[in-house]
Amino acid sequence: MRRSPIETLVGALVVAVAALFFVFAYNTAQVKTVEGYAVSAKFDRIDGIQRGSDVRMSGIKIGTVLDHRIDPETYLAVVTMSIDSDIKLPLDSSVAITSDGLLGDKYLSLTPGGDDETIPDEGEIEITQGAIDLTSLLGQLIFSQTGNEGGDATR
Repeated sequence: MRRSPIETLVGALVVAVAALFFVFAYNTAQVKTVEGYAVSAKFDRIDGIQRGSDVRMSGIKIGTVLDHRIDPETYLAVVTMSIDSDIKLPLDSSVAITSDGLLGDKYLSLTPGGDDETIPDEGEIEITQGAIDLTSLLGQLIFSQTGNEGGDATR
């Protein structure tokens, strides 16, 4: 089977466009690990948070989750994150686990406090809010709506 130079040129063009697309997607996705100082926080549940998850403040990525483990004394989940060195968190800052929309990825959302002192390297954020279990929440909503309003179920 004979190939024409035009087919070869079109194929090379498609490969080049695909490569440019992947480079653009990688640069805009902010999948890089943020280098900075380490901060930890304890949660009752961390559903959906993994190594590499984003740490955001005002919707902007300022950190990355480095590790998570169980504290054997309190049985709480301990999340260690790296925060950008340019961002100095006040001592009374808080962190919550939130998601990008209903089915989106989970991330840690930081809210800065008003304290003059800042959290040091290897410090801990004391005020935390764990992940909300949407399945249980939906189940409660459904079963509360289908409850019997005082009527007879046999009618």
